[in-house]
Amino acid sequence: MSIPGTHELHVRRGRRNAVLGLVLGGFVLLVFAITLVKLSSGQSMEAFDHVLRPSLMETEK
Repeated sequence: MSIPGTHELHVRRGRRNAVLGLVLGGFVLLVFAITLVKLSSGQSMEAFDHVLRPSLMETEK
């Protein structure tokens, strides 16, 4: 016994899933691009880990 045909509900659900997949893929690409820009700009990516580091000390004038 085979399924007779594609119902209109299945077509709409498929389109909605495709749009949602594109939106999620776009979000992943946006986060990836922001990460690349932050890493390539040379900003210090040091976190606060309760250790005194010379790079965080203010320089004397």
